[in-house]
Amino acid sequence: MPNFNDREKAFENKYVHDQDLEFKAQVRRNRLLAAWAGELMGLSADEIDAYKKELVKVDFEEPGDEDVFRKVRADFDAKNVDQSDHQLRRTMDELMAEAREQVRSEG
Repeated sequence: MPNFNDREKAFENKYVHDQDLEFKAQVRRNRLLAAWAGELMGLSADEIDAYKKELVKVDFEEPGDEDVFRKVRADFDAKNVDQSDHQLRRTMDELMAEAREQVRSEG
């Protein structure tokens, strides 16, 4: 029969694993978001690749999604892309769900 320490260690391992998957999904979401936004802004393939790296980097500035949202919102405004805040946030949520599914299916 497993003792309390074994059970505690199993929960800790699961938590670490879940956090790792969430981090990978966040990075994947940012890359998917950059591809989507880059297309709307009319960026070239090379520019989209650079934008993907930029969005991943921006996401490390603060916890949560607001730093990424502000970056894409500002870029859309600069390029006169017609997307509401609601549309942008909805797309971010949809892409996060897609990224989580992709990461889970790879694992």
